Amino acid sequence: MAKTRSLYVCQQCGHRSSGYYGRCPECGSWGSMVETVERPASATNGRPSRQGRISTGDPKPITEITSAEISRRPVPIGEFSRVLGGGVVPGSLVLVGGDPGIGKSTLLLQCAGGLATADSKVLYVTAEESEQQVKLRAERLGIRADNLYLYSETEIDTVIDAAERLGPAAIVVDSIQTVFSSEITSAAGSVSQVRECTARLMSFAKTRDTAVFIVGHVTKEGSIAGPRVLEHMVDAVLYLEGERFHQYRILRAVKNRFGSIDEVGVFEMVESGMREVANPSEAFLQERAGNAAGSAVTVTVEGTRPILVEVQGLTADAAYGNARRTANGFELNRLQMLVAVLARRVGLSVNDQDIFVNVVGGLRVREPAADLGVAVAIASSFRERRVHPGTVVVGEIGLSGELRSVGQFERRLNEARKLGFERVIAPAALGRGLVRPPEGLELVRAATLREAIDLAVES
Repeated sequence: MAKTRSLYVCQQCGHRSSGYYGRCPECGSWGSMVETVERPASATNGRPSRQGRISTGDPKPITEITSAEISRRPVPIGEFSRVLGGGVVPGSLVLVGGDPGIGKSTLLLQCAGGLATADSKVLYVTAEESEQQVKLRAERLGIRADNLYLYSETEIDTVIDAAERLGPAAIVVDSIQTVFSSEITSAAGSVSQVRECTARLMSFAKTRDTAVFIVGHVTKEGSIAGPRVLEHMVDAVLYLEGERFHQYRILRAVKNRFGSIDEVGVFEMVESGMREVANPSEAFLQERAGNAAGSAVTVTVEGTRPILVEVQGLTADAAYGNARRTANGFELNRLQMLVAVLARRVGLSVNDQDIFVNVVGGLRVREPAADLGVAVAIASSFRERRVHPGTVVVGEIGLSGELRSVGQFERRLNEARKLGFERVIAPAALGRGLVRPPEGLELVRAATLREAIDLAVES
């Protein structure tokens, strides 16, 4: 029987070579030769066999195929279950990414402990730490599950053999960068190793209806294992975000074949592990100083969940020739645009000011609805006047200085009222009569950024 062999395949033109080239001899592209394992020929047709091939017989018309209801396995961590779409799907392959030290191992160990019930075994493969180290963390987290099995191993075939003997309902591999296949000569963590090991785990998950979670560290470029070679292979991609020195963590789905990619989970990192945050808005605003200039509250929507966040702005005379723009939790390019609009459309002389923007709590705000909150915070700091107490500002800002409407506005209003705010400044473009604020909440409309700042900031 023929053995497997390693080949180098160009990712641009498909050129195959038995040796590595820094530059492809066929198309001339640099760094595109990636090591790949060629499988032995099958006995039936002489073609290379494809490991993990999932076949259901001959092709069928789509009208003759019955769609079965997906039976999800409940996860005892509600925020984690929300992001997955309501639970773990058997046979799914889930990639959990994030910066080193952000809490991925802690979260997945808690999840594994919750999934390990009397009739369900869970295998936790620790490829980076010893079994004793993971045991110490489990004791700190209060995890005591007889059906949670630890296995310290880095060779992928040995891991799969152990899983076949154990028959677990779920597997956690921590991390995919440290697992390797002996059939590939490159080092663990390389593109070839990461892709091959993920393919083996995907094959096992689909054929055994076993849910598999793999951990992937994020590089300086923000991608998993260098090039983003894993995201198209897995069923769900979850990112754990947050600042290492903040206590809050955001679990966000960027791909999910079994649910929405709009949901987020909010956790607080404490001594006993990841604790769910039932009311993120209250948590992000609990230390807010309401009488300080340069502070504004806005409502961002993460999936179906509205979250009130505090945006802080600070302006100061530039100490050197070029004014600095620094943003924490907000896109820097969008901050540059808002500063230009403030200078040109509102008339604030901020071009020679160092401007700093911070979203409190380590949350990263991506949607344009937070534009007005950032602009009002900067204007409040520049004028050294605080925002009116009990006021929330929401709206997207255009280059002409106009305010544009945002979606899911009634949910934002209800969340603001729930936390005791009394006034919301919103774009005038919102349909009148279609948006009804809850009782006790005043809705003030503004057509331009200049008008909104005059309404929000004390004179």
